[in-house]
Amino acid sequence: MVYIPVDIEKSVAKECKRRNYSEKTIKSYIYCINRFLKYTNKSLDKISKKDVRLFLEHLSEKSMAGNTMNLYHMAIRFLFEDVLDKRIWIDIKYSKTPERIPVVLSKEEIKSLFNAIKNQKHKLMIQLMYSAGLRVSELINLKADDLDINKGYGFVRKGKGNKDRIFIIADSIKEELRRFIGTKKLNEFDYLFTSKKGKKYNVSSPRNVIKKACKIAKIEKNISCHTLRHSFATHLIEYGYSISEVQSLLGHKSPETTFVYVHATSPNMIKVKSPLDNL
Repeated sequence: MVYIPVDIEKSVAKECKRRNYSEKTIKSYIYCINRFLKYTNKSLDKISKKDVRLFLEHLSEKSMAGNTMNLYHMAIRFLFEDVLDKRIWIDIKYSKTPERIPVVLSKEEIKSLFNAIKNQKHKLMIQLMYSAGLRVSELINLKADDLDINKGYGFVRKGKGNKDRIFIIADSIKEELRRFIGTKKLNEFDYLFTSKKGKKYNVSSPRNVIKKACKIAKIEKNISCHTLRHSFATHLIEYGYSISEVQSLLGHKSPETTFVYVHATSPNMIKVKSPLDNL
């Protein structure tokens, strides 16, 4: 007999948190599950594999993107297999949305962006995010103890996929980081960057800094915090570092994920000559 929790949303959220899933994943799973349950209009103990398939086919008929279809599929599987402990495996795979070449800032645009930020704390925060290839969530969760400035590296704790990874600290900001930590008198458990009230930053804070700086620097590209991570990876490849080295610094599982940055490098990096030129 399948265990049926009284509150589905709470049970899903609890299991997600036990597995250290992000708040974004929790909200997405709950949304997908609620849509599925509304569609079937059945109690959980009456839902079958056929109901799942019919629901996914219903979404497919609406020309929903492959990535979104996969999210619904994973959410429903999570509900039955991990929350209800009921085997309801359906072997359906949907193609992902075609990979787009990421928007990348040139080195000159990166400099202009930094120069447009007058607040020294904000500038240091954005410089660190670019120089280490950090996600915005990783940046705001950094603690003073995560940095070993003398050795030139730091650690992301429980990043995407609940993984730890090492990141590099640029020589050019080491002294600024030392002064910043010393002035703020941070202990090992303190967040590195906080608001005036001493509270941990929200992800919107770095976003707003970048948005404002883009206007001042007159950068017309549609960029976000993640653009700095894209730029970090692309510039490393332009400097001659290998896919495997960049993959490790970004924390990617697969080299294929990192390979997209090869396509974002400036055209003069493409050394292959057309056979036509040798005729």
